Amino acid sequence: MSKTLFEKVWESHIIDSIPKGPSVLYIDRHFIHEVTSPQAFEELKTRVLLIFKKERMIATVDHNVPTKNQHLPILDTLSKKQVQILFENCKINGIDFFGLLHKNQGIVHIIGPELGYTLPGMTIVCGDSHTSTHGAFSAIAFGIGTRQVAMVMASQCLVQKKPKQMRIHLIGLTKISVSPKDVILYIISKVGTDGAVGYFVEYSGKIFRKMSMEGRMTICNMSIEMGAKGGLIATDKTTLNYFNKIKFIPKNILLEEALYYWRRLYTDTDVFVDREYHFYASDISPMITYGTNPGMSFNIISRIPKNNVDPQQYMGFKAGYSLIGLPIQYVFIGSCTNSRIEDLRIVAHVVKNRKKAFHVLALIVPGSRQVVSQAKKEGLDIILKQSGFEFREPGCSACLGMNEDKLPFGAYCISTSNRNFIGRQGFGARTLLASPLVASIVAIEGKIIDVNKHMSKIERYGKN
Repeated sequence: MSKTLFEKVWESHIIDSIPKGPSVLYIDRHFIHEVTSPQAFEELKTRVLLIFKKERMIATVDHNVPTKNQHLPILDTLSKKQVQILFENCKINGIDFFGLLHKNQGIVHIIGPELGYTLPGMTIVCGDSHTSTHGAFSAIAFGIGTRQVAMVMASQCLVQKKPKQMRIHLIGLTKISVSPKDVILYIISKVGTDGAVGYFVEYSGKIFRKMSMEGRMTICNMSIEMGAKGGLIATDKTTLNYFNKIKFIPKNILLEEALYYWRRLYTDTDVFVDREYHFYASDISPMITYGTNPGMSFNIISRIPKNNVDPQQYMGFKAGYSLIGLPIQYVFIGSCTNSRIEDLRIVAHVVKNRKKAFHVLALIVPGSRQVVSQAKKEGLDIILKQSGFEFREPGCSACLGMNEDKLPFGAYCISTSNRNFIGRQGFGARTLLASPLVASIVAIEGKIIDVNKHMSKIERYGKN
């Protein structure tokens, strides 16, 4: 019987189910961090419950930690308390914990794949909405609430209603200046921020097959921004080749039966889904947001729509306004969306032998200790520092106003993160989402420019 990729993974993890009702779903991997886990541990303690399968869990610190001087004691009282509580809970329960300065520490959705904890065909959960990132590996991955975190801790299962299925198919290939971040921003602008509510989304088409795993993770990461439960991309040679460079993955699991299963993680032909979209990849250009949700995005040379109120009230943009030439005070390159080594390589290529604009504060925050190590090995950190970037230590940083890396009231920031909500990066801060390519060019120019017209100049940046 023909099945979708989603059905293959979902059905293989059902423990029990109620006809036309929810299912008890087995969870392969559970990631936790310092912000959403304390309440769950406390619930287990109150109810005298034990961690059922500690070997299925890993813990790290990322959301609320500083990205400077991590070798020093944490100054912020709340952050210090959260990190300490997670450390103590993991020690008591025997859970692998990657604290500050640990060689494996980093943003939870960055370290999962690079450590080999994320594998094709898994079910993965975390108390974080962007758990959808792991769907790039054909995993059913989604965020859960604190009560559900406790449920998985105690039973390694979740009661879940089967989501509907959506397929988004891109026809053809994109322009050279278009990145995976542009692709997903374009899709969200077309589908809407609530267009995929209740769905698991599978992405198909030649453009996704040509993407690196890093690019696919960016796509699946932002599936949540159109309301989806999660996103999926079929396993192929690119997926399998990714694991050849993961030195941490236990080699004994790469058995023929595992590969046999992984190679069949795709949607069979002639299978219908609940909803389907088709877009032409050639229609996608470098994108940027202009409003206060990721769906308010457009081609970087477009003008503010007349029927939009948010940009006029909060962002300070008038109808018909072009963003070209807009001065930018902050550039943030990081987050679980775009802080992998591939992203840093793009930025380094653009800014090499160039200086950022004097008025721009440019932060680059690697997603993990491993990314930091690799960047230093390749000399990327030196290129970035010479260009005037602040090369920070791993953490969620300025993606959200939860740590020290907040932006001031009224400032405009080009950010490679995933959300541009009101106050997301600090009270009154105004966020414009874009790709690492666009963000790095803006850092150099000090203003938003037409990337398409500057591609030849961009190609010369790394050669001067």
